Amino acid sequence: MSTTIQQVLVPDSDGYQTVDVQIEGDSIVAIAPHLPPLGTLVDGSQKLLLPGFINAHTHSSEMWQRGLIAPLPLELWLAELYDACAGITPEHIYLSALGTAVETLLSGGTTVVDHLAIPPGQEVESVAAAVRAYREVGMRAFVGPLIQDSDLPASVPSGGIPRTIAPYHRTTESIVALMEQLVEQFHRPEEGIHIMVAPTGLQLCSDALIENCVELSDRHQLCRHTHLLETKAQQMLAQEKYGYSAVEHLKHLGFLGPRTSLAHCVWLTDDDIALMAATQSTAVHNPLSNLRLGSGIAPVLKLRQAGANVSFGCDGSASNDAQDMLEVIKIGSTLHTITEFDYRHWISPREAIQMASLGGAIGLGLADQLGTLEVGKKADLVLYDLTRLSLLPRTDPIGLLVLGRPTQAVERVWVQGKPVVEDGQVTTVDMAQLRQELWQQSQWETGPSAYRASMESHYRQVMGLKAG
Repeated sequence: MSTTIQQVLVPDSDGYQTVDVQIEGDSIVAIAPHLPPLGTLVDGSQKLLLPGFINAHTHSSEMWQRGLIAPLPLELWLAELYDACAGITPEHIYLSALGTAVETLLSGGTTVVDHLAIPPGQEVESVAAAVRAYREVGMRAFVGPLIQDSDLPASVPSGGIPRTIAPYHRTTESIVALMEQLVEQFHRPEEGIHIMVAPTGLQLCSDALIENCVELSDRHQLCRHTHLLETKAQQMLAQEKYGYSAVEHLKHLGFLGPRTSLAHCVWLTDDDIALMAATQSTAVHNPLSNLRLGSGIAPVLKLRQAGANVSFGCDGSASNDAQDMLEVIKIGSTLHTITEFDYRHWISPREAIQMASLGGAIGLGLADQLGTLEVGKKADLVLYDLTRLSLLPRTDPIGLLVLGRPTQAVERVWVQGKPVVEDGQVTTVDMAQLRQELWQQSQWETGPSAYRASMESHYRQVMGLKAG
């Protein structure tokens, strides 16, 4: 399959240039003005071509709880989510993965990192459902089943208060065996489907589970992904359990490295930041969920100044509550003007675009294949229509894309050289049927969780909040 995108605007070091871009198979084979026409011809005039963004952290199955949970800190929000997830089936997971993929594509994303919740007893079927969805859409996907060997109350510091936490329903050994099975059955990087080792986080995982994840990752060359220091409670818990930082403990367990991405990274110390830079680990910035849950503002400017790689993620649709990459990039870059007085350290629109594309690729070990417009790289590309009202009048195209509020700006998307969006519509999914299924398999819901009520008193006491 060959395609020539003609007379399209692309960024260069000094501004923009108008070129032709040719795709052959799954790769970019030529970028130059006035190339000989080859294959399918696409009119790129009045349009901007960029590498696809990477949605570097989300939970697709949370789409079923979108808009449901009131503002709460993470630990109590999770208690609400656990109750709301009752009854989720592999069919639900298939539909919500489709929805996550579609929303990501239509906001400029071509790759998704799905930290996938897997219902007990339906783990293999759930991963199969998500993989089926991403294959059908034609999206590049890294699926990291959420694994842990402790139950939710263990994520809250004890504060020296005696308490009993019930054993988790699965043993560490059975979880490791499950991951071995999932890698064998679904890991197909050459087809754009990757399985990651993705423990939930130190707050819910034993050292043995993390170490087994490292071994599995090294043996199969898998990416590693986990939540890290999303909340103050997690920072307090790490000190309570280890007597030192969670980042230091991950380094001790061998989890950090160039193929490791860490979601949130809000409560980092300067020493943590230096360690992340030294190990070439990637911080995934999830600004909207961090604000939604009151977790804080990640020290993104400090990470960048230290030389650490930073990418962007939407996080799940129950804590954002959307999968709009352009919204995340805007908030995630402009938010930091209030954290640093020296404006020379602020994130420019071009730097934000680079973080969302190349930064995401670096975190997945794919910087040699994705993230920039270069001959030889994979054709994961997005074409934006610069005549849309939200991108007018004409000024700086990337500035308009990042700092404005572009709507329906994505005209075409290619993933691995295959067209998956044309004329602003996803062509690989029956959208009318997807909307109907999401409607029919859901219902209007409100009301607090009993599980949250069982945790809230201890949480408030440990976090120094008034009782009652």
